[in-house]
Amino acid sequence: MARRYFGTDGVRGLVGHDLTPELVERLGRAAALWAGGGRVLVGRDTRGSGPELEAALARGIVSVGADAVLGGVLPTPAVALFALDLGAVLSASHNPPEYNGVKLFDRDGRKLSDADEETIEALLDRPAEGEPGAVDRLEGAAERYAEHVVEHFGSDLSGLRLAVDCANGALSTIAPAVLTRLGADVTALADAPDGTNINVGCGATDLALLRRTVREGSFDLGVAFDGDGDRMLAVDSAGEVVDGDGILAILALHLRARLVAVTTMTNLGFHRLMAEHGIRVVTTDVGDRYVLEALRREGGSLGGEQSGHLISLAGHVTGDGLAAALLLCRALEGRPLAELAAPLERYPQRTENVRVRSKQLPDSVLGEVALVNAQLDGLGRVLVRPSGTEPLVRVLAEAPTPEEAERLCARVAALVRRELG
Repeated sequence: MARRYFGTDGVRGLVGHDLTPELVERLGRAAALWAGGGRVLVGRDTRGSGPELEAALARGIVSVGADAVLGGVLPTPAVALFALDLGAVLSASHNPPEYNGVKLFDRDGRKLSDADEETIEALLDRPAEGEPGAVDRLEGAAERYAEHVVEHFGSDLSGLRLAVDCANGALSTIAPAVLTRLGADVTALADAPDGTNINVGCGATDLALLRRTVREGSFDLGVAFDGDGDRMLAVDSAGEVVDGDGILAILALHLRARLVAVTTMTNLGFHRLMAEHGIRVVTTDVGDRYVLEALRREGGSLGGEQSGHLISLAGHVTGDGLAAALLLCRALEGRPLAELAAPLERYPQRTENVRVRSKQLPDSVLGEVALVNAQLDGLGRVLVRPSGTEPLVRVLAEAPTPEEAERLCARVAALVRRELG
């Protein structure tokens, strides 16, 4: 059964349009039924719609006899760590503040499978039943999360000059405090959330503020999180971006990984570098939950996405932007970030997001992509995929030269626009 509401990472939409309190209440009820009742930990990011949707989710949870345990503003990885019989996060991750969403974790802190999400959707119209549950509050969850991250990923950061872009999100208070506690000299950016500024001109989806700050100051590096704290990207001391591929390559070599899991978006240069070091690469569909599934299936602990979802299962259950930042700082060992990033020689990539009426790819597009990839014969590639959260089709082209990548991306994007735009 095709999922109607769940996308790549939970249910997400424009508040009041695609995502309403009524839908969130139904999701809370259906998710609690799927989990068999019990206690559901609920966290949220800093969006203005969070409190209203938190109340709606709680109404749904208690309507079937389960208990809603409200943790307040928490990063997504904290909810995964401390999930009770179920964990739920009200967040639209890296999306603008007018969006929100619901992410779910099982009692082991794992994101749900496609089949689990289909089952929950089938329960959306079930009515309230039995005696209602209770709404409780969990105090000190953010502090417990900070302690866990420091214990499992922290190291001595004395003397490290660090710019930290918190995206006006869930890590705004936690991340600068943790990094300062470990000895870093921290300049915090976008750390004053007001409900309307999450991910706006800041964070992992807009590195301009971080790059400018690092270039104009005296920093060893900068890191940026997204609104719910499960992504992290970095810039070196010159303000040059080190994306998820670059960070994952640094961590894989530093940790001497035997296996890493990545997605289809990962640069071909990453695959070449891992092959040179005898590190096996497992490739999944786009989405950090698919990376997590592959790591657990293959017995690995390290993986990630180009977008900054970085996962270390040695001490965690999911991807965590702050944990990844601490691992990256530990890997420096006194060396410049640019030096560590240099071994990854990238194939030029070009991407374009095409706004569409329908995200169902027609045979004409699929056939053109297959033809282009056959012509490239492993020396590049074209990837076309629908966004899991927005009315977009994403086009990626990779080739030996920037000009060829640009030409291929434009060619396929024009076809997608003509067929679906």
